[in-house]
Amino acid sequence: MLKKWFAIFQKDTLMDQAYRRSFLMFDTILGMFKTAKESLRHKEDSEIDIDIYNKDIEVNRFEREVRRNVFNHLAIAGSARLPSGLVLVNSIIDLERIGDYTKNIVELAMNHPGKLHGARYEEDLLRVETAVEDNLIRTKSCFESGDEASALKLLKEYDWINPICDKSLIGLVKEEDKNIRPGDAVSLALYFRWLKRINSHLRNITTSVVNPFDRIGFKPKKK
Repeated sequence: MLKKWFAIFQKDTLMDQAYRRSFLMFDTILGMFKTAKESLRHKEDSEIDIDIYNKDIEVNRFEREVRRNVFNHLAIAGSARLPSGLVLVNSIIDLERIGDYTKNIVELAMNHPGKLHGARYEEDLLRVETAVEDNLIRTKSCFESGDEASALKLLKEYDWINPICDKSLIGLVKEEDKNIRPGDAVSLALYFRWLKRINSHLRNITTSVVNPFDRIGFKPKKK
């Protein structure tokens, strides 16, 4: 669905600015996520290499700028450009929420003593972390290119992430591994939950490439 709007973005200054700003949001959030994961899982201390709160403010500023540009554009152009504006604003909201969850992970890292190990869930946690980071990169690519085939492939390839997160979370609640300390159990539960939410918001954005506006966030209908 996005591909047919690319010409519109290129011709309209405000909409083009808003669209390009979304790419910067992707890049900022990817950097935040990498920093959050590194601090929580691979560092003994709680030092963070970037000012995560300034990055969060930056993401929020991008979101407001995109909304403002889309609104000003629609006020001039009218309803003819409404679908593209709605899709863009909807995706920006998902990106902002991903930024919030990433900030939560950093705050968890700042308060968790030492490295967080997944114990019996470590293998699944590594798979999920790697997949979510890859999903961030590839979702940006799909959104930028409007490639429906790539978007459909991405949705199918990573449809296992949320179920694995849910399974691991339930296992922690049921205390399947009695050797996990309470602090680690809480941290792992939160981390799995936030990874799931990040993935869900990424899937929302990816569905905007293949679905009409009313079906964004839902599985694409089989043709």
